[in-house]
Amino acid sequence: MKIAIIPNLTRENSHQITLDVCKRLKELNAEYYFSAENKEYFSDTGAGYISREDLFKLCDIVIAVGGDGTILHAAKISAGYGKAVLGINAGRLAFMAGLEADELNLLDRLINNSYEVERRMMLKVEAESEAAGKMSDFCINDAVIDRAGSPHIIELVAECDGQHINNYLGDGVIIATPTGSTAYSLSAGGPVIDPQLETITLTPICTHSLFARSLIFRHDKVISIKANEDEYINLSCDGEQPFRLKGKSLIKISKAEIYADFIRIKSDTFIDVLNSKLAARRV
Repeated sequence: MKIAIIPNLTRENSHQITLDVCKRLKELNAEYYFSAENKEYFSDTGAGYISREDLFKLCDIVIAVGGDGTILHAAKISAGYGKAVLGINAGRLAFMAGLEADELNLLDRLINNSYEVERRMMLKVEAESEAAGKMSDFCINDAVIDRAGSPHIIELVAECDGQHINNYLGDGVIIATPTGSTAYSLSAGGPVIDPQLETITLTPICTHSLFARSLIFRHDKVISIKANEDEYINLSCDGEQPFRLKGKSLIKISKAEIYADFIRIKSDTFIDVLNSKLAARRV
């Protein structure tokens, strides 16, 4: 088994946790690699170093050390190579983490193939704009269309399979997978959805209405979003660098053909994770 390690070194604890991961993998006689750019930080770990592209081609599985952003980014790239990801939490909540920093003793189950792979639905996002041209990306959590830093609210027109849904006047909308239902959509008042389901959720952001609520669609629907005015809007996939689009640009969101695969070593259920991650924030 060849293991790729993707650390987020901007996280305060990530470097030490990654060193601990390497130590444990070395004890288990595992073969593990970093991208060459990380060599100066982990030169004494016994790891191999190759290019980032070859890292995903060579490895059998990926270990991502960081918060949800790190794990999602690694999982999105890994999905294109058909590789599964184990997330190790070096952040705060990290819903996508399979292990906490104090659970590295369980890595022997990874080496012994005593784990399950959980498939998560992804979204395909396509946009066409006169100013920015065409773009295409994938999401594990969500696609967010917002007002691009403008102090003014925007009006977004939403359709499902070409049928008008609503005009949303506010800060924007979130189109989320079940995995993303515990991310930004939750903060905006959206529902929590079991990630084993395959649905597409539309949640308005700070809408100027007393009656706008989240809508949940079947997985085979195509959601279209377009600004009703000629202003710039931002499109961000999984919280990454946004695409700036001219108003009236057409954005289409549909279920992707590829899936993100997450390694689950522990036997905790979605409800267990939900309770443990959000328990401290209950009121």
